[in-house]
Amino acid sequence: MPGLALAAPQRQDSGLSCKCYKGDDCWPSPSDWESLNRTVGGTLRKVIPPAASCYNEFEGMKTYDREACDAATEGFLSGEWTIESGVAPIGPYPTNKTCLPTTNPGDICLIGYLPEYVIMAETLDHIKTGVDFSRDRNLRLVVRNTGHDFMGRSVGAGALAINTHSFKGAEFIDKYDGPGDYTGGAVTVAAGIQGIEVYTQANQQNPPVEVVGGFCGTVGFAGGYIQGGGHGPLSTTHGMAADHVLSVDLITASGEYVTANAEKNPDLFWALKGGGPSTFGIVTSITVKTFPEQKSAGTVLSINSTHTNDTELFWRAVDAFHGLANYYVDNGMFAYYELSELNLHIQPLMAPRMTAAELDRALEPLFEKLDKLNVPYTTYTKEYDSFFNLYKDLLYGTDTGGANFVMGGRFFNRQDIEENHDELIKAFRTATTIPGWEEPGILFGHIVGPGIGNPNPDNAIHPGWRNASSFSISSAFLPLSASKELMEAGRNTITNIVDAALIKASPRGGSYVNEGDIEQPAWQSAYWGDNYPRLLEVRKKWDPEGLFYAKATVGTEDWVEVGDPPRLCKKTA
Repeated sequence: MPGLALAAPQRQDSGLSCKCYKGDDCWPSPSDWESLNRTVGGTLRKVIPPAASCYNEFEGMKTYDREACDAATEGFLSGEWTIESGVAPIGPYPTNKTCLPTTNPGDICLIGYLPEYVIMAETLDHIKTGVDFSRDRNLRLVVRNTGHDFMGRSVGAGALAINTHSFKGAEFIDKYDGPGDYTGGAVTVAAGIQGIEVYTQANQQNPPVEVVGGFCGTVGFAGGYIQGGGHGPLSTTHGMAADHVLSVDLITASGEYVTANAEKNPDLFWALKGGGPSTFGIVTSITVKTFPEQKSAGTVLSINSTHTNDTELFWRAVDAFHGLANYYVDNGMFAYYELSELNLHIQPLMAPRMTAAELDRALEPLFEKLDKLNVPYTTYTKEYDSFFNLYKDLLYGTDTGGANFVMGGRFFNRQDIEENHDELIKAFRTATTIPGWEEPGILFGHIVGPGIGNPNPDNAIHPGWRNASSFSISSAFLPLSASKELMEAGRNTITNIVDAALIKASPRGGSYVNEGDIEQPAWQSAYWGDNYPRLLEVRKKWDPEGLFYAKATVGTEDWVEVGDPPRLCKKTA
């Protein structure tokens, strides 16, 4: 196929031992793939990029379909469409802009960095079969749930992917009677269930309950979200999502069905609670604590160019808002905000267990600071009978997709916020008006204090999270037409300019494995702190050959991606 020639397999004496790829002698034959398809009940799919319908052909197949192309062009901007595509990530950057929607059918559609095949698994045996086939054939294996993954870990060039999105069950119980001391409410959810589905079913219980989940409703609850730790709107109240895991069922690299909890495989249980995605096995179900539903109140506040065009006044207002981060979490609050050039939008600054009047009183220090600055703003506060209703009104919305950007991020230590806030605001200014970068940046900020809700859990999450009261995702946006060189420049800008400034401002902080810089220097300590050596031991025990791979995750130091499209290879020298 034009433009997709693959290099010959790396020889052992080159210092690299690579996975098997299409065009290699070891690549499964058509009959091998047909046999695999029969074994998995017809759920194996040859990956065709979702927008191939906008092109005359793909890999020799006639693919143009005007109606399907229109649907793909519209769906490309939708997170929901991305999820249902089965293979596409939420943004095109990780796929090297593979086969984007086009108005010119004569353009060339390449598979790029997408997997070659995907098993749209419907049973646990389908997952196991895919694991065994990948291991025995030395194929790169990718685990894919929703594709809501800004770091590109749910795609992999030339791989066999296993999609777990169809697993949707949820079973609520009033009293957990499994291993450990906990006897309260719990829910067991299957691998493919999404955050909004868990929230909705929890609210439908009698009486209603709540769970610690994420901000975006389309996130796969039991996948990389919890395995990476899982922060969310209730994290100041209850801690991180992984703090509340009671039991995990999974399929390991050896193809075993394994349960991990406080009594069975406790080392694996500890690691699965924050040790990173696609690392220790494919999770098929997970049991977490539930909590009684509670009233909540939320405030929305905006300061933008309709209020002031005075840049320095605007940043003094940002300083006034964010400088109270420790105060907010100490009083049980959470906030989500978006910060860009002359635009601060907070929606919401929420307080579980408070009435609207109580929240307004709690926020008097903020309003006093803003009023003293004489900066205009728009705000309102609403009260809700449950967190779920607040979430639906102020947090939940249609997830967008299709944006071409690279991301980084940092959680900020409360002592750094207290002692070094001027430097932190300077870093925020760098992140939103990036030196030498044409597009303005956006910080996606969270005021969240997991250490308030759960100060000392027994899990693999970076211990520094317990001393944090703020977390920001940084971003550098690129046009869809960006060249390879410009995309690489964007990545370097996040690593060497934006995140470098955030790290300098909060040296006691750390990075979040699910929402960070994929090229994070010293990622082992940045993502896991002192927990990394123990995690590495667990990884070597449960996946000694490195079947599971996701970049910048535990145990991947000896692996490297080489060439373009990249081949995954293990260093042998």
